[in-house]
Amino acid sequence: MKKFFQEIKADIKFKSAGPGQKLTESVGERAPKEKPNQPALRQPRQGPTDEAQMAAAAALARLEQKQPRARGPTSQESIRNQVRKELRAEATVSASTEAPGTNTVPEAKEEGSAHLAVPSVCFTCPLTGATLRKDQRDAHIKEAILSHFSTDPVAASIMKIHTFNRDRDRVKLGVDTIAKYLDNICLHPEEEKYRKIKLQNRVFQERINCLEGTHEFFEAIGFQKALLPVPDQEGPEEFYVLSEAALAQPQSLQRHREQLLVAEPVRATLARQRRVFRPSPMASQFDLPGDFFNLTAEEIKREQKLRSEAVERLSVLRTKAMREREEQREMRKYTYTLLRVRLPDGCLLQGTFYARERVAALYAFVREALQSDWLPFDLLASGGQRLSEDESLAFNECGLVPSALLTFSWDAAVLADIRAAGAEPDSSILKPELLAAIEKLS
Repeated sequence: MKKFFQEIKADIKFKSAGPGQKLTESVGERAPKEKPNQPALRQPRQGPTDEAQMAAAAALARLEQKQPRARGPTSQESIRNQVRKELRAEATVSASTEAPGTNTVPEAKEEGSAHLAVPSVCFTCPLTGATLRKDQRDAHIKEAILSHFSTDPVAASIMKIHTFNRDRDRVKLGVDTIAKYLDNICLHPEEEKYRKIKLQNRVFQERINCLEGTHEFFEAIGFQKALLPVPDQEGPEEFYVLSEAALAQPQSLQRHREQLLVAEPVRATLARQRRVFRPSPMASQFDLPGDFFNLTAEEIKREQKLRSEAVERLSVLRTKAMREREEQREMRKYTYTLLRVRLPDGCLLQGTFYARERVAALYAFVREALQSDWLPFDLLASGGQRLSEDESLAFNECGLVPSALLTFSWDAAVLADIRAAGAEPDSSILKPELLAAIEKLS
């Protein structure tokens, strides 16, 4: 038995000694021979043609539709830990904010970068038509309203009342009170007491005097300030008194009253910033400016509250519908979204939208760019999901935030008619002026 174990140990040592060699071989012969490096002659590659770029873009779109959605952590404990980490991080960010403003996600690109999909979120002033950045819109609109006093003081004062005062409930109460004053004058033109408004009256002070633009409105429709004696009082008091010329035109007073009641605040509208790009394999890549990710201090506090509630809900079993609703609510933290539509010829139509806008807004945007805007078509999201124009879903409820690539598809009947006419279904469908301004996506 002892000899048996000695033979096994010897065999193990022999095998661990490495590969053997012949006694006749020298050290130099055992060295592996290296192959001489021969430079490979490579011909320079030519750039892809337009047809190759279109084929690559279509292949990428098919791959994107087949890619499964990544799943997050499944265990409740890991989800709780992740939520707690995000809450602590957001609390640190909000605590370090000295003044109300915006907090930018670090991954967002800075404005001015040459590779941004859109320079910034811009707005259009409805009074002047000027294109404004987010930090310019309020000051520009106020300046435009003030300059409007020289041409139409009544309209300018109405815009000032509804725009300069942010408390909508207080504005409604003040406007209704002014309308009541004018109603009394029109219903009782012979009553002198209705043509006078005491400025120190408690109702006037609490409901009207506190609003910007109300004094300008009274003066624009024909009221004048005057000091009048008050019974049982030593000194006179200041009143608004309607002039005889304005009293002789009750229709004008009624018209100004209606304008005041139906007016809305003057707000800058979101500029679509429509752009058209050539076919590109980079169609699904979006480099967005910080405006798409900015959250105000109030929005951050709201998100923290929602996440705190999410920690408590994790201990409760949830159905698939409940989880989907929570995912959709998570998408609502975005204010804007950048959408691209791949057209049949491979070109890309791009525009900026509010995340809460409805899908119908995208259909209208695409239809405005088509040569034949009356023909029906469909828009397909990732995975081939059809977005119906009649649905009341918003972009954030469809998961199309903060950016998304969609595909244009002709209606089946239209596609059959195009082929029956011998035309190419993938030919250009955009208006000529848009094709003239086409860009290269970089």
